[in-house]
Amino acid sequence: MASYDFDLFTIGAGSGGVRASRLAARYGARVGVAEEHRVGGTCVIRGCVPKKFFVYASEFGRMFHEAKGYGWTSGAPQFSWPKLIENKDNEIDRLNGIYIRNLKNAGAEIFETRAIVKDPHTVHLVGEGRDVTAEKILISTGGAPWVDETVPGHELGVTSNEAFHLERFPDHVVVAGGGYIAVEFACIFKGLGADVCLVYRGEDILRYFDSDISVQVHAELKRQGIRVVTQAVFDGIEDLGNGARRVHLSNGTKLDADLVFWAVGRRPATEGLGLEKAGVELGKNGAVKVDEWSRSSVESVFAVGDVTDRVNLTPVAIREGAAFAETQFNDNPQKMDYAFISKAVFSNPPVGSVGYTEAEARRKFGAVDVYKTDFRQMKHMLTGDEQRTLMKIVVDAASDKVVGVHIVGEHGPEMIQCLAIAVKAGVTKADFDATCALHPTAAEELVTMREKFTPKF
Repeated sequence: MASYDFDLFTIGAGSGGVRASRLAARYGARVGVAEEHRVGGTCVIRGCVPKKFFVYASEFGRMFHEAKGYGWTSGAPQFSWPKLIENKDNEIDRLNGIYIRNLKNAGAEIFETRAIVKDPHTVHLVGEGRDVTAEKILISTGGAPWVDETVPGHELGVTSNEAFHLERFPDHVVVAGGGYIAVEFACIFKGLGADVCLVYRGEDILRYFDSDISVQVHAELKRQGIRVVTQAVFDGIEDLGNGARRVHLSNGTKLDADLVFWAVGRRPATEGLGLEKAGVELGKNGAVKVDEWSRSSVESVFAVGDVTDRVNLTPVAIREGAAFAETQFNDNPQKMDYAFISKAVFSNPPVGSVGYTEAEARRKFGAVDVYKTDFRQMKHMLTGDEQRTLMKIVVDAASDKVVGVHIVGEHGPEMIQCLAIAVKAGVTKADFDATCALHPTAAEELVTMREKFTPKF
């Protein structure tokens, strides 16, 4: 029987890798974990968590204005970008420490170095200049921002990685992209006081969400003063000196800014890991190809999280990591269930979504019933804010099951998390109708919609 240094060696200490490693160690496995940046991964260090802090910060300016409608007066509020960065960094340091302690307390050994797969059971620790062996290897290196390097001057822009550490807050921002990262950062920069232009190659933003969500968010971006340019891409970025940039678009437009932000997508972080040399099959975008048990084409190599490009969300990576550990080290076979995963976009206003879009539902179920409402929330009646809230329910007509719920509006993500439980459990529209409303709330609209929406062609 072969003798290895570890039962499991994990490359990448993000959400999925940490969960898998902690559980495996608790179940008695000898676990090693290599992380070349900081323990916690994209979500904790340079993704969801610091992004949400920025979202909160961007909302306070609007709140100060709205408070006047409710009788509050105060001096002119002032915003300090350096203070926000300092406080954010302190909290990230605290969370990083917690992740490290949790791994160590579970019995895992952490290696702060880049790791490369040499063969199905050998990992090379670059910083230590030595090899370690493992019965099983788990790849959980996540994803990384992609930049179109064919664009002249592409290096003059930043990605989400650098945006969390800007030395000064920009006055004028041009954002490339139309997905959730682009939309969220456009709203963040606008909310903190910058002029923002968002440039997207498609016809409408958030194309992977329900079309009504795309239209509603697009309208809300424009309403708050964000310029949205669609069906255009960057042709070049020019350095004007002293931090000034000029972006040349494919439609002939020129945009001046002091910050250019790339948010055109992310790709699995597998470059230079040695996976192909070890026999691990990768997809065209570098994703590790895995089966339903997260096993790669090599018997001893597994992968979870964004590096597999299945569903690129932190909670999914955590569940995939847990299922892997249960299956491989606790004799409790589990698979990740990808049905009815809730999603959010922390824009202004935010988006919450679970289940099928209307178009997806029509393709899958044929006949569907759609219920929609569009209104100003009660909170805004005294503030003068014209922000709208959209709620949409998609129902399989044959079974009456609710197969999709989509919300654009304040607290939409919070509502969707609760609704996802019911939708995943098979709730019907009749169940919604039989539920007594909670008044006065925005959420009561979800149980009072009775008239089917009929599109006008």
